[in-house]
Amino acid sequence: MWAVLYADTLRHAALALGALALACLIGGPFGLLSATRGWARSPILAAAALGRTLPSIAVLALLVPLIGVGTAPAIVALTLLALPPIVINVDLAIRNTPTAALDVATGLGMSAAQRFARVVVPLALPVALAGVRTAGVEVIGSATLATFVGAGGLGDDIVRGLQTGDGALLAAASAIVAAMALLVEVRR
Repeated sequence: MWAVLYADTLRHAALALGALALACLIGGPFGLLSATRGWARSPILAAAALGRTLPSIAVLALLVPLIGVGTAPAIVALTLLALPPIVINVDLAIRNTPTAALDVATGLGMSAAQRFARVVVPLALPVALAGVRTAGVEVIGSATLATFVGAGGLGDDIVRGLQTGDGALLAAASAIVAAMALLVEVRR
């Protein structure tokens, strides 16, 4: 049992980390665009809000006819799940940079690029990372659904435990998912 749980934990972590990395690569630039271009804010934030309302299992079901089964639909669905908190937090973090800090940077003669790199990014980073943490917790929990498209992970063990009445397997797999989510949420 423990060898299977270990392998499935690695698979679960790979699915979650892959989706979270893709979401950061996509969501960061969209959050930046939303924060810095007024014309883009409404459509981007509306899309992010819409993304928050879509159930993960429904997204998986819609992707199967398009992509098939396996890892690809799981990664796409988990990435879509992770995008909203990242986009929203990056947008909020950048737009809420204190004006006084920007004025001081301008007074010191910093260019726009220097102000962004030396003032905006350091001040916005904690809020942006909070969005990544939130996305990470959501992705780890939802990655258990990847079992329904044949992507594996700890969802396999949870379903197997439910089907066979194996309480030990069910409890162990569920505890590992919960522990992974808690580790992501731990603030440093």
